Amino acid sequence: MNPMNTRQTIHRASADDNPIPYECRLSTYDYELPERLIAQEPEAPRDESRLLALNRQTGRVSHRSFRELPSLLKPSDVLVLNETKVIPAALRARKPTGGRVDLLVLDPAGVARGIDLSALAERICMFHSSKPLRSGAALKLEDGREIIVGESVAPGRVRVRFPAQEADFLAFLEEWGHPPLPPYIRDPARDSERDRKRYQTVYARQAGSVAAPTAGLHFTDGLLRELEAGGVRIARIVLHVGPGTFTPVKHEDIRMHRMEAEYYETPELAAELINRAFAEKARIIAVGTTSVRTLESAIDPNGRLIAGKGRTDLFIRPAYGFRTIRGLITNFHLPKSTLLMLVCAFAGVESVMAAYHEAVALKYRFFSYGDACLIVD
Repeated sequence: MNPMNTRQTIHRASADDNPIPYECRLSTYDYELPERLIAQEPEAPRDESRLLALNRQTGRVSHRSFRELPSLLKPSDVLVLNETKVIPAALRARKPTGGRVDLLVLDPAGVARGIDLSALAERICMFHSSKPLRSGAALKLEDGREIIVGESVAPGRVRVRFPAQEADFLAFLEEWGHPPLPPYIRDPARDSERDRKRYQTVYARQAGSVAAPTAGLHFTDGLLRELEAGGVRIARIVLHVGPGTFTPVKHEDIRMHRMEAEYYETPELAAELINRAFAEKARIIAVGTTSVRTLESAIDPNGRLIAGKGRTDLFIRPAYGFRTIRGLITNFHLPKSTLLMLVCAFAGVESVMAAYHEAVALKYRFFSYGDACLIVD
């Protein structure tokens, strides 16, 4: 496949009578993906995944291995890692009738509010069942203990009271929860213990996410040591991945979409390192879209990164003016997703969509357990 032909097709498609600008249309970010290219298992070892390298300025693509990353970065680069840790926040329950209910606990670490550690834990949960859940209904978990359904707070979301105190809630989830794998990883007989380890970065430190920052899944401890030995500096931040990252866009005009806020932290050490890199005109390379959104949310009007904690609902789409990064390591994202829109904002719609078409043609592995992409100046 010739990427230039794809870019020309995309450019011609923008010349029509649709009142929504081409880069603001949901359909712009659609592409055909054979189901066999959706990765069901991670690469082993982690850094043997394929790496598509995209030049942000020229749109030129080359095909490498993630293991080659040290040769593709500069000694002065700063790599920004998201140290969030995925919590086994997926639960399986049964109704009194025997019907199955799948639950995903949102904000499992309770970072959104102050909590009474002696009280029974309550959380808003996304759920999937054949019928809506009734307030007051008792559901049985796999260990036989009951959870109580509270009020509905939004379509597909209810408040749930758990049989564990707030102080013990994370331990409760560690014991009875399952890794919150995305729905396109379908094998119901998976080894949950294996996914607990593999659906987690090797540098995860702070528990709070309900989905992995998947760009980081390719790193090994050895690769990180090699990067640092070669002069690459590493800054560590946190963004707890919540439903805001993976909620589908429903409007054809993507400007209508609103992101749900997610919690982030920029430690003093990270802010100092990144601000020093700004002064040196060194490249900041974000590992994952979550790192990008954290950096872009923590930058002040004077161009300095501010240490602290906050919540961000930043939706990055084409026409956004980046102020922090000059490189991005990311996975291949779902069609029509806000993650793909962020990547297109950084490297250009035509270049990114052409690279995606080329990746499909060359049978790259897509989504959470799939291959990686490096985009740099």
